[in-house]
Amino acid sequence: DIPIAVWFIVIAVILFMASVGPLIAGAVMLFMDQRLGTSFFLPSGGGDPLLWQHLFWFFGHPEVYVVLLPTLGIVADIITVFSRKKLFGYRTVLYTAFATGGLSFVVWAHHQFIAGIDPRMANVFVVTTVLISIPLAEMMFSYIATLYGGSIELKTPMLWALSFLAAFLIGGVTGIYLGASAVDVYFHDSYFVIAHFHYTFFPITIIGMFAALTFWFPKMFGRMMNETLGKIHFWGTFIPFNCIFLPLFFLGLAGQHRRIYNYNHFPDLATQELQNIRIFATVSLVVMLIFQLVFIYNFFVSMFKGEKAPNNPWNANTLEWTIPSPPPHGNFKTLPTVYRGAYEYSVPGRELDYWPQNEPSEEN
Repeated sequence: DIPIAVWFIVIAVILFMASVGPLIAGAVMLFMDQRLGTSFFLPSGGGDPLLWQHLFWFFGHPEVYVVLLPTLGIVADIITVFSRKKLFGYRTVLYTAFATGGLSFVVWAHHQFIAGIDPRMANVFVVTTVLISIPLAEMMFSYIATLYGGSIELKTPMLWALSFLAAFLIGGVTGIYLGASAVDVYFHDSYFVIAHFHYTFFPITIIGMFAALTFWFPKMFGRMMNETLGKIHFWGTFIPFNCIFLPLFFLGLAGQHRRIYNYNHFPDLATQELQNIRIFATVSLVVMLIFQLVFIYNFFVSMFKGEKAPNNPWNANTLEWTIPSPPPHGNFKTLPTVYRGAYEYSVPGRELDYWPQNEPSEEN
């Protein structure tokens, strides 16, 4: 009966608590190396700099899923509301999240394939990296299956949710290439990695944020955001985003590595064709930044002058939509009783196409 977003936040909290310890330990060891004369990471004193990488990435890769899972939960809530369908495979989605969280602790060394780790160890992490793609692929399948046959309404939150699925799938597929140690020898530290990173973290952080803000804005402030401005901002962000980072995959394939000060030192990268791609990506970035002014205007104007929002403008089922907008102190006057799951949409024989969790049935 618990919304997937709530489950995923709980899992993310557990992942963070379990992974942050080695990072703190590494930070203390680094401080001691720099200030107290120890040699945890200094080869001259018998230390190993690879130890720092292991400690950092043991935290760093679960952290990816710490920020990913809440966004996946938000997207699940949004696509069910705007497709008017029950989430396909609720238990499957939940189990795949637990599997993803567990596997996130055994993939960290794929960041270190060319750092000097034993190639036999690299083979192990190639396998675990491929394995972690399986539960996430199953989750994406469940989300797409939820959309199939639904009465889809392309409101601004739904546009953001759909764009998350599209962009994150690109990021996930390209991550499989980087997870193969033989391929990563070529792609490591290249623009291919930059493109892959942004096709994962931009959907997770930016697209997910906009999806959540536009979806829960009426509940937070009691007013509706301007739908036309919302869609202008969406297209003005999503199209330039792809124009920025899709070309970077091709720059990476061409061999362009990161942090180049002067391309003239690398004749193969100083061609006009590759420079045109860089210019195109740079101009697209400027365009995308300009369109953020539309969101800022829409957000603050709607906050004070937007159309008054009803308590449940999206006809959603979860408990937050049963209280006034914005919520009063303490949210609920009395503790609500939950009678059903969070995604009971288009129930046969029911006049309304949604069924709030706290609304009793005739049997109750």
